[in-house]
Amino acid sequence: MNQPWTQRPRPDRLERRIEFDDYETTRTFLERLNVLAEQQGRFPDISFGRTYVNLTLRPDDEQSVGAADQAFAAAIDDLL
Repeated sequence: MNQPWTQRPRPDRLERRIEFDDYETTRTFLERLNVLAEQQGRFPDISFGRTYVNLTLRPDDEQSVGAADQAFAAAIDDLL
């Protein structure tokens, strides 16, 4: 089951784990995420395995999660 974004403190960030049925679906998502990241000029921290992706979004200003971060998270959600 895919978890929603979770906001974590110290440092303030958003995290999410996304699980997929197979490697092909995982790879397709990562390719789409790459295009989105290049378009937006924002690059999340990513770790992944065959059927999952862990994402961490850190604020551009290194301070606190704001509207731009939430919007980027929503854009990632739209890729699913």
